[in-house]
Amino acid sequence: MTPAEMARLHGASFTRGWSEDEFADLLARPSTLATSTATGFAILQVIVPEAEVVTIVVDPARRGQGEGRKLLNEALKAAAGRGVTDVFLEVDETNAAALALYEKNGFTRTGLRPGYYRHADGRHSDAVLMSCAIPAGT
Repeated sequence: MTPAEMARLHGASFTRGWSEDEFADLLARPSTLATSTATGFAILQVIVPEAEVVTIVVDPARRGQGEGRKLLNEALKAAAGRGVTDVFLEVDETNAAALALYEKNGFTRTGLRPGYYRHADGRHSDAVLMSCAIPAGT
């Protein structure tokens, strides 16, 4: 998936979508691990033995069909192939679908960042911090 396609999907999914240039810069980093399909993508930053899930985006028309799970699993498998054993992320407390995805895939809540996200209407919500150990042989 190209940076332009990523920017389009990201903009359709988040209040403040990232630009094509931001994706191009991110993808140019040696520490970036990206997986994609025709309907979405996942980006992780890897510093072995850890990785951070930077973003997972699924085309709004394809949500609820297992695409996010597939992207997450492919990204975790690729991260394990690079020697990653632990993955962490943060997710908006109001993003119930993402919280459910991560919890169903072995992530546990490890903390909160109060008022971390600012929404278009001016309200704030907490970032839920989560982590997961990648089983050997993944």
